[in-house]
Amino acid sequence: MADDRETGATLNPKYDANGLVTAVVTDSGDGQVLMLAHMNAEALARTQETGIAHFWSRSRQSLWMKGETSGNVLRVVKMRIDCDQDAIWVIADAAGPACHTGERSCFYRRIEGEGLVRVD
Repeated sequence: MADDRETGATLNPKYDANGLVTAVVTDSGDGQVLMLAHMNAEALARTQETGIAHFWSRSRQSLWMKGETSGNVLRVVKMRIDCDQDAIWVIADAAGPACHTGERSCFYRRIEGEGLVRVD
């Protein structure tokens, strides 16, 4: 039986034990997956307030705004949440590469057998 979180109209993210939800970012123009990150309640609130994607860095244990040092900010066009509210889909306009390696997308390699092949 579905509960209000699954069928209702109230935003009520289902954070994991670490207080995080997964966030998938896609390009608003062509739909390409740009990156995957995590949001805590503060990152989600800052994203909603500013219109610029904010995330929780698990490695640094801190809030970060995408592009705060590189200038490659992600301007949010719209956001969606999945049925049980434990994953967020951020549809954004990217000011530059989304990946810290300088690639447009973090998903620039394809798995082939035991190896990786670059995709263009």
